Amino acid sequence: MMPTFPEVPFATTLFIRDHCLCLHLQRATRIVARRFDDALRPLDLTNGQFSLLISLNRPGPARLGSVADLLGMDRTTLTAALKALERRGLVRIAIDPEDRRGRLLTLTRAGKVLIAKAVPIWKDTHGDIEAELRKEAPDLLRGDLLALAKTVCERPTAATPRCA
Repeated sequence: MMPTFPEVPFATTLFIRDHCLCLHLQRATRIVARRFDDALRPLDLTNGQFSLLISLNRPGPARLGSVADLLGMDRTTLTAALKALERRGLVRIAIDPEDRRGRLLTLTRAGKVLIAKAVPIWKDTHGDIEAELRKEAPDLLRGDLLALAKTVCERPTAATPRCA
């Protein structure tokens, strides 16, 4: 008996497996993220927390929206991540005096000390990963990823309504 629903041929599955940018980006992201997570684990820090903390390492407070845009996160996800860091005493979240609906984010002294310990670990891990690529590949990859993100941001959808 024939199925009553359309079937996707296995050849299509193989084609998508071999060509899907999203699949390959997700896979690479997971593998690289695990390497950084493993390296940062002695500091009780994940790669995502490191990225968030380092994004706050600036001369003055950061607005929540600009950090969300920089990290490509929605505000709700960012707020949840910040609360965990705030509980650890690494980040201070304050009401923006210019817009009481907004929040200003600042690294605490403990947050600055932690990223000072984390940066050498990041440098070593990052160097190891770059060394596994062809000589020109890291710069080409960064450029391509930035261009891809810019292209996606220029064509907003419900999933990516705005970008930095």
